Order: sequence, then structure tokens, then C-alpha cells
Amino acid sequence: MLIQQNRDGFLFFNRSWAEFKVGFDDSRGNYWLGNELLSQLTVNNSYKLKFDLQSRSNTSNWYAAEYSTFRVLSEAENYRLQVGRYSGNAGRDAFGAHNGMMFSTYDRENDLSSGNCAARLGGGFWYNACYQCGVNVGHDNTPWGFVWQDLPGGWNLQTFRMWLQCK
Repeated sequence: MLIQQNRDGFLFFNRSWAEFKVGFDDSRGNYWLGNELLSQLTVNNSYKLKFDLQSRSNTSNWYAAEYSTFRVLSEAENYRLQVGRYSGNAGRDAFGAHNGMMFSTYDRENDLSSGNCAARLGGGFWYNACYQCGVNVGHDNTPWGFVWQDLPGGWNLQTFRMWLQCK
């Protein structure tokens, strides 16, 4: 099941808490399933998570990152993220640094930085301080932008997808 797709790295994901809660999409294929449904699906069930990543500098290659478990807790816990062991060919485990984090948006800060990462970067996510995988960040919004750090084909992304998979 597709959770997220970012096809161009623009500021499409600069959305409110309420929008991330219910989900959204556009005609170009950018998509967020919704945190409430994500929590309902994963909190009591056994799922793993897969990422498909396409580098902007090498669009002919796709990379994968997989996590042995994936869970999003309830809104009462600010949709806290829990992920298991990493595997794949996407280089370093850039998403693992977000494990245990609560979800943040420009109107609801839950990250560990001294400022609101979602407001500064332009996209909601499970920010730490602020990110190592900026998959909901606009590519022109920061020096790094729409990235997966240490991706072998180049950090800057062209397309990114998150998939929920049964174990």
C-alpha cells in the first residue's frame, strides 16, 4: 500500500496537522495516505516499510531502503514513529535517525530542534533535529532540500515513495 509519493520535490507537502491527519494528493501523483489511517493500520498489526528512491543526478537507477517493522502510534502520542532494522542499497540508514520521533507540521511542532523544522523546511515529517532524509521538503527550500543523505546516486532526489508491506 502506497503511503507517500513525492514526484518533484516542490513544496506540496507544506501542509497543516489536520491535512496530514486525513491525507491528500494532487494530479501529478504527489500523495500522503494520512497519519490517522497509518496509525490505525500499523499500531496493532505487523508491517514492514519500504522506500523507493530515485536520485536526481542518476534517474536511471532506483534505490531501496527497507525496515523490518513499521508502526505509527496514535494522535494522542503525536503519531510517534517506530521502525525496526534497516536493509537495502540506499547507502546509510538516513530514516533511522527519525525513529522514536513524533510527527511535526508547521502548525504543530514536536521535533527536537530549537526551531520548528516543518515550518523552516516546508513539509511535515517525523523530524529529529531536523532531518537526514528530507523526503517531504521542497528541493529549493534548504541547501540540501529533497534528499536522502549518502544515497549512492547522489543525495538530491527526483522521486521518493514509501510503501507499507505485510510481513
